[in-house]
Amino acid sequence: MNSLTLFLPCAAGVEDFLAHEVHGVTGLAGHDLLTGRGGVLARASWRHALALNLHSRLAQRVLVQLAEQPYRGEDDIYALAESIAWEIWFTPRQSFKVEVTAQHSPLKSLNFAALRVKDGVADRFRARAGVRPDVQTQWPDVRIHLHLTSDHATLYIDTSGEPLFKRGWREDKGDAPLKETLAAAMIAASGWDPHGGEPLPLYDPCCGSGTVAIEAAQIACRIAPGSRRRFAFEKLLPFQAHVWSAIKEEAASAVVASAAPIFGSDVSHRMVDFAERNAERAGVASAVQLRGGDALQRMPPTDQPGVMLLNPPYGERIAAAGSAGRNAEERARTRMGETVGGRESAQVEDGGDFFAQLATHWKKNYAGWQAWMLTPDLKLPGKMRLKESRRVPLWNGPIECRLFRFDLVAGSARARPAASDAP
Repeated sequence: MNSLTLFLPCAAGVEDFLAHEVHGVTGLAGHDLLTGRGGVLARASWRHALALNLHSRLAQRVLVQLAEQPYRGEDDIYALAESIAWEIWFTPRQSFKVEVTAQHSPLKSLNFAALRVKDGVADRFRARAGVRPDVQTQWPDVRIHLHLTSDHATLYIDTSGEPLFKRGWREDKGDAPLKETLAAAMIAASGWDPHGGEPLPLYDPCCGSGTVAIEAAQIACRIAPGSRRRFAFEKLLPFQAHVWSAIKEEAASAVVASAAPIFGSDVSHRMVDFAERNAERAGVASAVQLRGGDALQRMPPTDQPGVMLLNPPYGERIAAAGSAGRNAEERARTRMGETVGGRESAQVEDGGDFFAQLATHWKKNYAGWQAWMLTPDLKLPGKMRLKESRRVPLWNGPIECRLFRFDLVAGSARARPAASDAP
């Protein structure tokens, strides 16, 4: 188990940040750490796999690559699955599930491909132990992943189980929560560093259930993101409890009190209550200050200019935008002859009024701050009458987004040159 090939999938646009994170956790570099499309490949040890599950904020999961070969049909996939020594990973008393992803695969049915993997695993166990493991699709002990390209099949065993964005602390959330992995990617892309010199304040004025602020606070406190959850590797045969305990104890000993000022606010006091409870479960209640307040009215939380980092309300989320979002909703619904209800259920297509007013508020009161804003609206800088100094492509699930950076100065910033997409 000291020579494994690990694949850590991530959201598009996050690959370079993830490679940097993996290097920080494992020390791997060069040919042992390769950045690809949609993830990072690492030649690592079993202990590295455990540590990456505990410490990675950016990976979706940690997979061990078991075999790869060309294929032409489902029989080739069966042969690949039947050739793998599954008995060194789990026992026939455990349940398993097969999941399939594909890019340009010629196969007509991915479900049938999954069935052929299942048959290969079951036949391997039956031939060697006289009994086969059961399939459990909802809560399996073991997850097997098959990835198909146009001509190659790769089989992995999953060491994570539940996706790694499930940190174990978020029980209270709104209607459109930001995944913790994407919040961590926003922080990484901004370059905000709570451990270098005098850290800049970080503020999310549309914090919702607190994801960005809580991720930032855990980074500042050096709290491992996986310290409050369980992992699939704990049910695999190579697992050794004493090794895992030592890794967790090392992580716990690294926890510090935050020296970085971190703030969050939201127009919905219900969401602020959610954020406060989430921060408590995440172990950072004392490291982040959360308040209610309209983003269009909130003054800077500190005299020192810092970094604003937000995934602002847009489309169906404009309901929580604040007074401009409310006014836009009221105007739209009044025109349709409807009675205005609660903001949380509103659906307004264009948040232009809110963003223009937000930019005016920032230029008046937030001079010297950096504002990083994640949005799928590539025309948002024009709506805000701001010129971005940087734009970073990121994907929010299937939605292509940009993380725009605005360097705020008093008055108009339209004279600044436009930035090109950064990798």
